Amino acid sequence: MSITVLLADDQAMVRRGLRLILEDQEDISVVGEAADGAEAVELARRMRPDVCLVDIRMPKLDGIEVTRALAGPGVADPLRVVIVTTFDLDEYVRGALRSGAVGFILKDAGPALLVEAVRAANSGDALISPSITLRLLRDLAPARRATAARPVQPLSAREIEVVRAIARGRTNQEIAAALFISLSTVKSHLATIQTKLRVRNRVETAAWA
Repeated sequence: MSITVLLADDQAMVRRGLRLILEDQEDISVVGEAADGAEAVELARRMRPDVCLVDIRMPKLDGIEVTRALAGPGVADPLRVVIVTTFDLDEYVRGALRSGAVGFILKDAGPALLVEAVRAANSGDALISPSITLRLLRDLAPARRATAARPVQPLSAREIEVVRAIARGRTNQEIAAALFISLSTVKSHLATIQTKLRVRNRVETAAWA
């Protein structure tokens, strides 16, 4: 089954570029496009795509308002929203994540990270552009140092390598290439690491590191 995606961006050329990148993947299908926030909410509620890719600045409703409407607190059956934007302002990042977004990707992050963000969102994980992740981690660091728990089981040498790569903002494909292992092996390590660290996703894994 293909991962169904809705694109929401007020620039037709941007939507076309995103569509070309995503539909080049065998497991992803773009099922709709919206040119403003109100249309994005209407289409998303009607079509129920697996993942919604939403720009932050749009007419009628901005990306944070769209996210809140589709995935925010109190939404009975939330959708998975990933913000895809040119703007990496902290207020946007925090507003989007507080409103229920499961990803925040910069448009210049490249096709590989965009595709990985869609797959991560579909599987219930979260993915944020590496430069933003590192900035968020600096803010979290003092609190995390005080509260970081010991692993339920010790991490293996290979798992420590994977954790360090995640903390540096590496994608799964980059980790696989650097460690000369398959993508499925990276995912297996991630699942084991999250169980041992008692964390929910790669952002919390990086924060732990």
